[in-house]
Amino acid sequence: MPVRLQDLSANKRLVGGLLVNLLSSICIVFINKWIYVHYGFPNMTLTLLHFVGTWLGLYGCQKMDVFSPKSLQPQKIVWLSLSFCGFVVFTNLSLQNNSIGSYQLAKAMTTPVIIALQTACYHKSFSTRIKLTLVPITVGVVLNSMYDISFNALGMTFAALGVVVTSLYQVWVGSKQQELQVNSMQLLYYQAPMSSVFLGAVVPWFEPLSGDGGLLGPWSLPVLVMVMLSCVVAFLVNLSIYWIIGNTSAVTYNMFGHFKFCITLIGGYLLFQDPLSFNQVLGMLCTLAGILSYTHLKLSEQEAGPSRLAQRP
Repeated sequence: MPVRLQDLSANKRLVGGLLVNLLSSICIVFINKWIYVHYGFPNMTLTLLHFVGTWLGLYGCQKMDVFSPKSLQPQKIVWLSLSFCGFVVFTNLSLQNNSIGSYQLAKAMTTPVIIALQTACYHKSFSTRIKLTLVPITVGVVLNSMYDISFNALGMTFAALGVVVTSLYQVWVGSKQQELQVNSMQLLYYQAPMSSVFLGAVVPWFEPLSGDGGLLGPWSLPVLVMVMLSCVVAFLVNLSIYWIIGNTSAVTYNMFGHFKFCITLIGGYLLFQDPLSFNQVLGMLCTLAGILSYTHLKLSEQEAGPSRLAQRP
């Protein structure tokens, strides 16, 4: 009975974490797109503010005893911090230079890349049935985005770089939490300021710091409010990504991301008048079918594992 209560409590926390990630991830896409389209706020500068906001949020959590920091050697998280910069910068540049459909199409390709990386570099095996669930997801994503397959060259470059760096980042998040024996807040607490320093050294070379279009430019109050809101939501996104990957896996997180993909497309249709055809609706259903299949198979495999152990003499 106590074990069942613990399982129920763990499931509630997992559902809560997924819900926070769902809402914050969808919000951040539309808030950032709104800032880029309507205000022209510099992309990398906004990313830097997200990093700083994430660290300040974690600093506040630490002062309120939400978690206890754990001392980490900087060289242990250098590559994770650099990949975090690339992950956020390239996905934001993809969002800025592509439509929401193209942006989501590229992100959906992260799942097969992660499976390939974990198979080749970490010798992790996936059942054939799990791999087959990628087929309806990929077909659904393509159907969803057929109207906008024609990427521009710059947008395609950012999208491709975003897929590679995001895949590396998400794999490393899970492996580093296990390697360093830290939770999501402890790891992000050290990684966020390091990423801020790396990106802060690069931003002045690509974007102005003052004048029109610069960080210290004459921005109106509505712009500043939207940027602050974006930073708060980014904190929730970053924290929930770490928490979900640390408590499940990078592949599971990406499968959940495909569900967000369908909702984001609907939001793009409502907020930015992106077209929504019959093929896209069919693609959403196909993608959801793949997600449900993956979830069912993953749960079945997890339940079968303890059962096989219990049957051993």
